[in-house]
Amino acid sequence: MQRILSMKTTIAALVLTFLSGISLAQSFPSKTVRLVVPFPAGSATDMAARLAAQYLQTAMNQNFVVENKPGAGGSIAAMEVIRSNPDGYTLLFSSNSAAASNVALLKSIPYDPNKDFTPIAGIGENMLVLMVKSDHPAKNIQEFISYASQRPGKVNAGYGSSSSQVSIAVLNKLAKIDTMMVPYKGIPLAVNDVLAGVVEFSFVDQGNAMAQSKGGKMRVLGVTSNKRSMLVPEWPALSETLPGFDITAWFAVLGPAGIPKDVVEKLNTQITNILKQNEFKEKMAGIGIQTMPMTSDQLKSHVASEVTKWIRLVKEANIQPE
Repeated sequence: MQRILSMKTTIAALVLTFLSGISLAQSFPSKTVRLVVPFPAGSATDMAARLAAQYLQTAMNQNFVVENKPGAGGSIAAMEVIRSNPDGYTLLFSSNSAAASNVALLKSIPYDPNKDFTPIAGIGENMLVLMVKSDHPAKNIQEFISYASQRPGKVNAGYGSSSSQVSIAVLNKLAKIDTMMVPYKGIPLAVNDVLAGVVEFSFVDQGNAMAQSKGGKMRVLGVTSNKRSMLVPEWPALSETLPGFDITAWFAVLGPAGIPKDVVEKLNTQITNILKQNEFKEKMAGIGIQTMPMTSDQLKSHVASEVTKWIRLVKEANIQPE
């Protein structure tokens, strides 16, 4: 009799768990959802997150707020999300830094991108742009390589993301120059110091690059993708001068491990629907980002392959993990 009661209790508990999962998915979101961004305001990640939050708020009839938690290449924001309750209300609006490349760039990180996140949805990708101040003596990449070659170890470069850091290292290797890297908590901060003359160049996300180029205070020397930008085709690809140069950044939404599958599917459906809207795609293009819809499973595979890719890139660029 006691054994039968025990079995009934177990079955009842399983039923309650199942029903509570259904209830959570049906009512989600019933309160404000946090989108934690690993870079400061004004970065490409931040701008994309704020645009997505605006559309998600309308689609899901709930507040989506962006919180910037810059530092440690995205690890600070990543850990805040990983330690949060896996209910879908705290999400990481991540670039490839926190989700993949930190594994290669840091000697140790307190999380495993393949195990400690719930992949939710892909967002987009963009290229980086090599920029100098408009009064810099180099007018193009060939002149810049000549300029830097004559000043080994004296040309400073600011970087504010893993993609920009690796881009500088790849430039050094392929152009056979020696520039010094200066870290920042975000690309906009590096841009400010290029404008102030503290550092001579930086690799800037395409959205900020378009704004700076239009403003006339900075000059474009080339883009990091292996093809020219569709948005600004007059900008040369660095690979035209330096064959093999091909680096792009990407963005995705991740959550802590253990978010209920129904909640993940609900978020993915809403995000994917937004990414397919022409208006949203045009606004993302305005900040230099091409939309990249993915299912949760596709994003999981993408993160795994990107971890492997960035380990290879960092090794080939001779970057020593810090």
